[in-house]
Amino acid sequence: MTMADDTEDVELDFAADEQERARRSAVLRHPLASFFHLFFRVVAIVAYLLCDWISENFAPCFVLIITLLSFDFWSVKNVTGRLLVGLRWWNQIDDDGKSLWVFEAKKASRGNNIGTEAEARIFWLGLIICPLIWTFFFFTSLFSLKIKWLSLVVASISLQVANLYGYLRCKAVGEDGQPADSRSFTGQHLLQRPDIIFGIL
Repeated sequence: MTMADDTEDVELDFAADEQERARRSAVLRHPLASFFHLFFRVVAIVAYLLCDWISENFAPCFVLIITLLSFDFWSVKNVTGRLLVGLRWWNQIDDDGKSLWVFEAKKASRGNNIGTEAEARIFWLGLIICPLIWTFFFFTSLFSLKIKWLSLVVASISLQVANLYGYLRCKAVGEDGQPADSRSFTGQHLLQRPDIIFGIL
């Protein structure tokens, strides 16, 4: 009487793992997305610095900078976050009329379309550094008593921080493996999990 062997040979694909590692360490898979991730926000900062010298009229400067940051908000929220780091967030209204915030993190797997490590670094550095620059502008406008510029800076910070907050929520969802309760997620959650911020840099 012979016993059947229930074990099966498992084929290990080391070549595919090496290809995946090489793909992740490649410089840029989405150069256009990486460019536009930084383009609108950097041009808005440069425009803010030069507007006082170029034009004495505040209204065109305000419209130009808010338009650039609106383009930035849309492109980061809808395109670059998905392509460069596999994260996305949005708001939807359910059947009861309640507003629901959805935060998603794409699981890293072989053959997916997530960007490289360099692109992830570009994404997170741009997302974190630019709001810090606008915060610096806030204090310079406040201490120099430029009230009209202060309103522009507050609007700019709001647009930048909204995306940063959304993507930190997405990162938390990806690390925990389950959606975080939107009511309980506060700055305290980020203080309890500093790896969410420092792990992305």
